[in-house]
Amino acid sequence: MAGTEQEAGRFIPLAFQRLDEADMATRARAFYQHMRSRRSVRDFSAQPLPRSVIEDALRTAGSAPSGANMQPWHFSVVESAEVKREIRLAAEEEEREFYQRRASDEWLDALAPLGTDAHKPFLETAPYLIVIFLKKFSAAEGGEQRKNYYTSESVGIATGMLLAALHNAGVATLTHTPSPMKFLNRILKRPDSERPYMIVVAGLPADGVQVPAIGKKPLQEIAEFI
Repeated sequence: MAGTEQEAGRFIPLAFQRLDEADMATRARAFYQHMRSRRSVRDFSAQPLPRSVIEDALRTAGSAPSGANMQPWHFSVVESAEVKREIRLAAEEEEREFYQRRASDEWLDALAPLGTDAHKPFLETAPYLIVIFLKKFSAAEGGEQRKNYYTSESVGIATGMLLAALHNAGVATLTHTPSPMKFLNRILKRPDSERPYMIVVAGLPADGVQVPAIGKKPLQEIAEFI
């Protein structure tokens, strides 16, 4: 059960490595330079990846902080070609509705530079689809349900750590959020109390893949020191 040690009143020494200022600055800059090279990829190779790489990336995601340490996430990792095909067909049906009826002209204009449309072949081509579910409740020791806290924030942090871990291991990724996503509960046999949060597509990029020529806002536009 999540949080057992904490609830029992137990504490353990913090394992923390103190670095000198030069090492701190070097690590911070190196990590930034590495992460800024991460790009969303929409054309994947079918080349397989070692399952251990995905497992360790998921362990990293599972180490994320969460409200009351309830760890309100579940990761369904899809390798099956049959299941990936089923997910693609269901997702493309929702995407067609989005592009043809649901999306406003303003939204479509914002998406235009990315070159996206209702066709999602990457859902079949990539070796792994990691479907992230947000758990509104957790099971307590007696079997009763316990409410989870700060679920969106917690699952968002875990998802970011998953993306960073995969990129660090040399895995290309894409975040995909067809709307609505309840078909994922049905296909992956997850309970209605869990909300599909995101699909992370993971694999190697196809040969010669290109990505949109976009940039990120500079520091002075996204942060201030007060």
